[in-house]
Amino acid sequence: MGVALAGLPAVATAYLREELHGSTHARAAGLYIGGTALGGMAGRLVTGYAGELAGWRWALGAAALLALACAIVVRRMLPESRHFSPAPTGVGAMLAMARRAVADRALVGLYVIGGCSVGALVAMLNVIGFRLEAPPFGLGLGAASPVFLVYPLGTLSAAAFGRLADRIGRRAVLPIGTVVAVAGAVLTLSSSLPVLVAGLSLLVIGFFAVHGVASGWVPARAHAGGVSAGRAASFYTFTYYLGASIFGSPGAKVWTGVGWSGVVALTVTLLLVTGALALRLRVTRQIAAR
Repeated sequence: MGVALAGLPAVATAYLREELHGSTHARAAGLYIGGTALGGMAGRLVTGYAGELAGWRWALGAAALLALACAIVVRRMLPESRHFSPAPTGVGAMLAMARRAVADRALVGLYVIGGCSVGALVAMLNVIGFRLEAPPFGLGLGAASPVFLVYPLGTLSAAAFGRLADRIGRRAVLPIGTVVAVAGAVLTLSSSLPVLVAGLSLLVIGFFAVHGVASGWVPARAHAGGVSAGRAASFYTFTYYLGASIFGSPGAKVWTGVGWSGVVALTVTLLLVTGALALRLRVTRQIAAR
């Protein structure tokens, strides 16, 4: 599942850069990432309710059927590529392009931003259900699942911050998203359910602002620097899922050993690293992409 899924965003962001006018790249990337927010919400809601009714196997089956339906819609509706230029596929050419994709410090910074930001989100969302089941909330699995209805806020956030990035530049927007996410993570320390949901909402808004801008910046920066946009996007995707894998599991262990305050501390630490890298990008040499 991981191998199959990882190729999708790399291809999708490269496709958007190739097929759309440069003035709309950040906005389009934001809309695409906003779509992934809806997918994240749908997956968690579908599996939560299906799991409570029929067990985890039926939950995974329901998610698979949803993915199949989406694949059919994409195959029928997505326009054919008009501006695709094939790149050399030999091992030597691939290695050379891979080296160039990691030689640009700005690209490497964006890769790490993707990994740390999603690690912060996953560390918290992977265990939020356990916290909602525990005192003082005492919610069941089905009752806790609607908390993921905050995901559409990520859709709106990615689209809005994408438009803002087209207006004032990606360098200015990334730190703003990080600050919003940190504020949201801290608010989840509250024992009030409405305040906790508000905190999750801000976390989702901030994360999708960061992820939407960063993921769209990668192919634009790569293309401007003569690097394969697809190769750079694949490195971003690799570190993105690596961050989710590395920091998702420790989040559960921290919850078991320390409690929710430890999960918040882990999340905030990762977001502070994200913010530091975002600030560093503000003084990184600009080529053609902002």
